[in-house]
Amino acid sequence: MKPEIIQPEIFKKYKDIFCAVSTRSGGVSGESYGFNLSYKVGDKSENVKTNRKIFFDYLNILESRLVFQNQIHSDNSAYVESTLFLENNDALYTDKKNLYLCLTVADCLPVFLYHPGGIIIAIHSGWKGSHGKIVYKTVKKVSEHFGLNVSEFIAYIGPGLSVENFEVGKEVADLFGNDVIKIRKNKYYFDNKLENKNQLMKAGVREINIEISEYCTYKEEKLFHSYRRNGIRAGRMLGVIGLRG
Repeated sequence: MKPEIIQPEIFKKYKDIFCAVSTRSGGVSGESYGFNLSYKVGDKSENVKTNRKIFFDYLNILESRLVFQNQIHSDNSAYVESTLFLENNDALYTDKKNLYLCLTVADCLPVFLYHPGGIIIAIHSGWKGSHGKIVYKTVKKVSEHFGLNVSEFIAYIGPGLSVENFEVGKEVADLFGNDVIKIRKNKYYFDNKLENKNQLMKAGVREINIEISEYCTYKEEKLFHSYRRNGIRAGRMLGVIGLRG
C-alpha cells in the first residue's frame, strides 16, 4: 500500500522545494501504530525501519540525506549543513540542497518555511514551544543570519490539534493572550494554529504568504496519529522539507 501524504498548496509553485507530512495510511505496523515513523513509541524497530523506507522511497528521498532531532518542546534552533541527528532541539534551518529536515509530530504543529533566496526552516511547536515563541525567534534568527527580507518567506502550518480539541488547564491558558484562548463551560481551549500564525506575522511574514492546514489530528482518527487521543499507543507522523538539487 502506498502511503497517503499531505502536501502544502502554497509551496507547489516553487520547483526547488519539496514538503510533505505523512499520515496513518500505509506501512506495516499494527492497527494502533498505523504508519508509525518513530522509534520512540514502542513499535517494533523493524516495522519503523520498513515504514521509513516505504515513506522516503515514495518521496524519492535518500535516507542518507535526512536530518532528525531529539525534540524537547524548547525554543532551540540550529543551522545544519549535513546529515545528522541533533540532540535537544526543535527547529532546523539550512541553505544546502538535497538535505531534508524532518519533524516528528502527533498533535504538535509542524511549521515549515521557505524563502525564495534558497532557505528552508522546519519547526516543531506544541504549546510549550509556542509559549517560548519558537516560531517568532527562529524566523528572526534565520532572517538576521542570512540577511533576508522576512516578508518574502512562505509558510505552512501543518496538521495538528484544533482549538476545539486542545483543552488546557488555566495555568497554561494564562500564559497566552485572550485571542488564542477559548472558554467553553468553564474549560479552556488553546488555538495553537492561530498562535503560530500570529508569531509568523509578528516576525514580518505576510498573512497572504501563510497557509494553515484545516486538519485536526485528534478529530481525523483514520488519517492522523494523535497522542491526546491514543496516549502511549499513538504512532508518529513525519514532516519533511528540502531544497531539491
